[in-house]
Amino acid sequence: MTTLSDPARWPELYGDALYRHAYFRLRDEMLAEELVQETFLAALKSRQRFAGKSSEKTWLIGILKHKIVDHLRKVIREQPQNEVFQELDDIHLESFDGKGHWKFDVSRWNDPDAALEQQRFWTTLEACVARLPGRMATLFILREIDGLDSDTICKELKLSSTNNLWTMLSRMRMRLRQCLEQQWFDIHNAR
Repeated sequence: MTTLSDPARWPELYGDALYRHAYFRLRDEMLAEELVQETFLAALKSRQRFAGKSSEKTWLIGILKHKIVDHLRKVIREQPQNEVFQELDDIHLESFDGKGHWKFDVSRWNDPDAALEQQRFWTTLEACVARLPGRMATLFILREIDGLDSDTICKELKLSSTNNLWTMLSRMRMRLRQCLEQQWFDIHNAR
């Protein structure tokens, strides 16, 4: 059995990383702080079960991810469905013209690997995710950041079909792409 560091040092060692992880997904400072505290408490209670198959930081982030998913599940269940459909309609109007073509040029987003390595890109991406409507940001994060599969997301968030999920994810990606196009690629292509 692998030993853990002193739990009293966890906030010093991992607090900032856990907070950033939670804040990026939740966009709420107080909620992010609360879930980080809940993570430390849960880890303290279950530290005897730490098998050492991952780093201590990875183990804590795994606990935090479960706390975030539980919170998002609760929030999604409480959101009226008509708000979701209104959000989809708004995104569609902003992203496509009357013939179904993109309203912006997406061809310049051709080298995301190079951009992902830059800290400024992550800051811009975080700002773009923060502009997404709440439910859409949640779905995007669960799928693209946390890597949950479609069936799991549909089950967890009580979506009626994977078609609804794919439509929402597609529109979220387009909205993020539009934001990145305006906030990141226009600036860097002008240089």
